[in-house]
Amino acid sequence: MLRPGERAPAAYAASAVPSRGRLYPESDCPTRSPFQRDRDRVLHASAFRRLTYKTQVFLPHEGDHFRTRLTHSLEVAQIARTVARQLRLDEDLAETIALAHDLGHSPFGHAGERALDTAMKAFGGFDHNAQSIRVVTALERKYLPFDGLNLTWETLEGLAKHNGPLFAKDRAVAKVVRHIEAWSPLNLDEWPSAEAQVASLADDVAYLSHDVDDGLRAGLISFDMLFDVPLAGPIARDVDVLVKRSGARGAEPGRAIYEVTRRMITAMVSDMVGESRRRLSEIAPHQPDDIRKAGRAAVSFSEGVSSDLARLKAFLFQAVYHNRRVLDVMEKAEGIVCDLFAKYHSDATSLPSGWREALQGLNERRRARLACDFLAGQTDRYALAEHRRLFDVTPELG
Repeated sequence: MLRPGERAPAAYAASAVPSRGRLYPESDCPTRSPFQRDRDRVLHASAFRRLTYKTQVFLPHEGDHFRTRLTHSLEVAQIARTVARQLRLDEDLAETIALAHDLGHSPFGHAGERALDTAMKAFGGFDHNAQSIRVVTALERKYLPFDGLNLTWETLEGLAKHNGPLFAKDRAVAKVVRHIEAWSPLNLDEWPSAEAQVASLADDVAYLSHDVDDGLRAGLISFDMLFDVPLAGPIARDVDVLVKRSGARGAEPGRAIYEVTRRMITAMVSDMVGESRRRLSEIAPHQPDDIRKAGRAAVSFSEGVSSDLARLKAFLFQAVYHNRRVLDVMEKAEGIVCDLFAKYHSDATSLPSGWREALQGLNERRRARLACDFLAGQTDRYALAEHRRLFDVTPELG
């Protein structure tokens, strides 16, 4: 039954038809839909809790107010629910994919991912999207009947196609979903559900806005630097005027920073909803599979905002992600990850007992993947503690 103010889901929402089920059949839950159950399994996963101490851009010890992988995932989920509601989609599926999309991230953010990919080059490489699927299908081990979380086909599809249809460059993801494909094809060359598309763009909205926020708070960028940046620039100029009129309240920098980022989120979400409604009207889908077979994205930013966001990303890449202060820390972090992988791969005694026992009888490629799985699951602080345990000298990242 719908609550007051709720609208029935659209015919193209994932919940308009029964779920395609789970790899390991389970009885239905009497109180939750299949996608609500998926969401709860993600929230209770050990890998989700560990996101608390995994880097987004700034290391957690650099300040309590900077985003971590956990707070980023929560912001993505909130934005995904908002957009899904506006488009009459299944909010629970969009939220679940958003919450799970970064479960496979290594310690130290993209720096850790680069280091692991380099270390694993001879053994198939490392990709955090592929690793997220490994987490939910194999590495979480808490249920008696199966490994992984046994999520629905629709959630797995959303994780596999987080960046849209898979092409040659997505070999890592294609390889890790082979056992899912043997059960029920994911049709990797097609677009995912509209809910998955919403979660993907909500990721962009969240990180672009909060990286501006964190960059301003960290002093890597200033209001003046934003003035000529697309999308953020006009907003920063308007807020600058308001600050000068606000008296004592305008002297609090946190207020101005939040005003910029909240307006950025509003602008991006409004554009996404408007453009997606236009596209859905053109596609005229009658069922969820019509979205998958549309041959183009059904959920999107407008052409103008897409262009603005590309230039905003270029600005952040130069001013924040490649800022010397950030690079100095991340180069040291890459070294820590490389050291740990080499040690785990070459010396089984360096691993905890459970992982050490799992290495027995494996060939070199599988030994490398197991070492990679152990390392990818670590938090920043655990990786630092491990490096101090195993090596005489550990670089200071602060």
